[in-house]
Amino acid sequence: MQTPAVRPARHAPDNGDPQTAITSGVGHDTPVPARAGPPVSAPRAGASQEVLGPLTGSAIFLVVTVDPGGEPVVAELLPDLAGLVRAVGFRVPGGGLTCVTGIGSDAWGRLFSGPRPAELHPFAELAGPVHTAPATPGDLLFHIRAHQMDLCFELAAQIMERLAGAVTVVDEVHGFRYFEQRDLLGFVDGTENPTGEDARAAVVIGDEDPGFAGGSYVIVQKYLHDMRAWNALTVEQQEDAVGRRKLSDIEIPDGMKAPGAHVALTSITGPDGEEREILRDNMPFGNLRDGEFGTYFIGYSATPDVTEEMLRNMFLGDPPGVHDRLLDFSTAVTGTLFHVPTADFLDDPPPLPSDDGSLGIGDLKRSAP
Repeated sequence: MQTPAVRPARHAPDNGDPQTAITSGVGHDTPVPARAGPPVSAPRAGASQEVLGPLTGSAIFLVVTVDPGGEPVVAELLPDLAGLVRAVGFRVPGGGLTCVTGIGSDAWGRLFSGPRPAELHPFAELAGPVHTAPATPGDLLFHIRAHQMDLCFELAAQIMERLAGAVTVVDEVHGFRYFEQRDLLGFVDGTENPTGEDARAAVVIGDEDPGFAGGSYVIVQKYLHDMRAWNALTVEQQEDAVGRRKLSDIEIPDGMKAPGAHVALTSITGPDGEEREILRDNMPFGNLRDGEFGTYFIGYSATPDVTEEMLRNMFLGDPPGVHDRLLDFSTAVTGTLFHVPTADFLDDPPPLPSDDGSLGIGDLKRSAP
């Protein structure tokens, strides 16, 4: 399933080498640099997680909710995630193992004292005249990527072993890279992903929220495809729904696009007319026994507003009533929004909130020799 891309004029703080600033973090190939931390109560800019990492052949998308009373267990895990990635990734040199961790709106106040990201909020359901984008539970997202599935699976298993009894898995998807970077509908996915400095501007929070500079936002949705109905279309009808040529991946000119073409509704521009982009790492998935074929949409951005505008166009229509034609064949069954803090934030998170004024777990960890 195609998704747009978002180029807001946002820049991460200068951390020296710009590539180090955006690729350092929770990843086997790029260890987290040591840096001195500010006072406990102050969020800070830092090295981003691996949101801008290269595409991989395998991924696991793990969404969990935190059970009542499970907060201390989660708080103990977060600083250890980078070490888990290094330990598992060391077993396959060059395996490209990374893990991006996102925190949901409801969970943020349960896990951390102090300020919260300016644009962190629950994903809002979009109920259009024909199709609906549901909002579903999710406190933590683990986006695990590698060149082979055994690395992804082992890291997911290690994370869940640490979280046993503290969280409930509400969605788990094992994704794979399909032929020629195509989705199961047969079209190339991710053509318009930004690269280089454009990717940094699209994804990394900057001075607009200085306490959380270097972080990102991510929206995830699980789409199920009606392959029988889709395959009953002619290639020309499929191309009209997508807005691209199926074989060549060339975008159909604006004057020739059909109303409701996916590409048209997901192309977002700002007040200055400049295209705004997001970074997608969508993955196909499937289950032959259940007849389940789908695309897991995951879109990173410096502000969730761009992805939300894209989804409003798709589900509510632009103009109103003209919905995304792909939705007649692809049904969204989940929808959740997360903040992706910096790797430094996860390494040394704020303490748990306390009602009685006693020290939180974060304080105890900091006071240890």
